[in-house]
Amino acid sequence: MDFMNQAMILAMRAMKHDDVPIGAVIVHNGCIIARGENRVQQKKNPTLHAEIVAINRACKKLGTKFLDDCDIYVSLEPCAMCATAISFARIKNIYFAASDQKGGGITANARVFESDKHLWKPEIHQMPEYADESAKMLRDFFALRRKKSD
Repeated sequence: MDFMNQAMILAMRAMKHDDVPIGAVIVHNGCIIARGENRVQQKKNPTLHAEIVAINRACKKLGTKFLDDCDIYVSLEPCAMCATAISFARIKNIYFAASDQKGGGITANARVFESDKHLWKPEIHQMPEYADESAKMLRDFFALRRKKSD
């Protein structure tokens, strides 16, 4: 199964309820165990990023607070809040499509995992073959949002 493709589908779903198009899936033993899309606007809660939604669902499904045998696939580089939550959940690998120069918490801005003092550092993998699709979805979303506010 193409896990990043599933994250991209969730990103499109987020856009349909006027949330920033970001999707995430958590994989355990080669199977998706949790999905999440941004729900910030839908639920009026600034913490309901796709990664947080997926982490909550995965912990509930596995009955644990640690997801150290899991990987997360995200359509956009996680922000500092989500990167830290991924660390606290002890997720083994982060796979992301597009980098986020403005709000990213891994390769830009906060660079959460560059500190030697971080308790858990996942392996980080960018999947550039999905970067353009993800970036275009985000550009289109924000262009439409700006147009609506005119």
